[in-house]
Amino acid sequence: MSVREIYLDNHATTPCDPRVVEAMLPTFTEAFGNAGSREHETGRQAAKLVDLAREQCAALIGASASEIVFTSGATESNNLAIKGVLAPKPGHVVTTQIEHKAVLDPCGALERAGHRVTYVAPGTDGVVRTSDIAAAIEDDTVLVSTMFANNEVGTIQPVAEIGALCKDRDVIFHCDAVQALAHLDCDVEALGIDLLSISAHKIYGPKGVGALFVRRRRPHVRLTPLVDGGGQERGWRSGTLNVSGIVGLGKAADLALAEHRADGERLACLRDRLLSGLCGKIPEMLINGSMAERLPNNLHVSLPGTTSYTLLSLLEGLAISSGSACTSASVDGSYVLRAMEVEPDFHATLRFGLGRPTTAEDIDEACGRVARAFGEARLRSRDDSGCGDSCS
Repeated sequence: MSVREIYLDNHATTPCDPRVVEAMLPTFTEAFGNAGSREHETGRQAAKLVDLAREQCAALIGASASEIVFTSGATESNNLAIKGVLAPKPGHVVTTQIEHKAVLDPCGALERAGHRVTYVAPGTDGVVRTSDIAAAIEDDTVLVSTMFANNEVGTIQPVAEIGALCKDRDVIFHCDAVQALAHLDCDVEALGIDLLSISAHKIYGPKGVGALFVRRRRPHVRLTPLVDGGGQERGWRSGTLNVSGIVGLGKAADLALAEHRADGERLACLRDRLLSGLCGKIPEMLINGSMAERLPNNLHVSLPGTTSYTLLSLLEGLAISSGSACTSASVDGSYVLRAMEVEPDFHATLRFGLGRPTTAEDIDEACGRVARAFGEARLRSRDDSGCGDSCS
């Protein structure tokens, strides 16, 4: 008898909402034209769908449609934002030690090209202090790049404070908002954000498509494109537009704008139910990161006496992870947890990412499965270390 699959890895990717799929379907059979071919009706029809999606993405973040540049996803958006701003001449970048690899690796590339980058450490609660960002800004600082919410421990960063700081210091502010957009208000005007990265598959849209918000006034941000070609997206991102994906992104953004607050409240209740259930079954469990400043759908914990590999191998039918999908194969563990100085005595880590399909039944069943797997994992770990019940 097969075990029912419970999906709690929505930080890695979310399932495509059926309403998004429905919106995309006509682009494969009817509105299949090239959005750049406005000389005929088929192309104009595709272009209209792209224009609508641009407006939907802009509405989600309080921007204008002319400030939305479509990309292949958040990795490209982050690269375009960071490298695009720094390309003209050497300069200084401030970021944090807990950014996604899609920010840290472009910053590393800038360092190799002669730019300077300062990596600000978070507190032990996984939240970066605005005062530390302020202390890192220098006379030649061109860009500050911080995420809205961490993709591992779910901690929400003081984005509004950092935005105000950057405006006061005349520094461009880039924000990777990928994990936040499905759950939190994200108005670029209120938050003082100049560049913002979006990914469709983190907000119940399709994979392989995203967007970058590029502020056009106060300040007018100028970028050097990474891709040269046909001049699409005002020359910032050449290439034939992925109409199907863009339509899906637009619909996902529209749904997120309408439903993110209600979704957030429901998921926070389920997350608290998960926390309570796990604490009752595994009292020695450690919570990583601030609970007060945390995404409503996130819980990240450490468990003693075993390893993530052993524990995850025993969790049949439960889709969770130990951390970011981009670093799941790393033998060095989580750089986010190291930056937070998480106690080394806790070896196994689990990241729970709840989503729209998650139910209370899923949560209760997940608690039981984790508790049973943890008990088995500790027995195996003791056996593998040669330490049995006789050890004192």
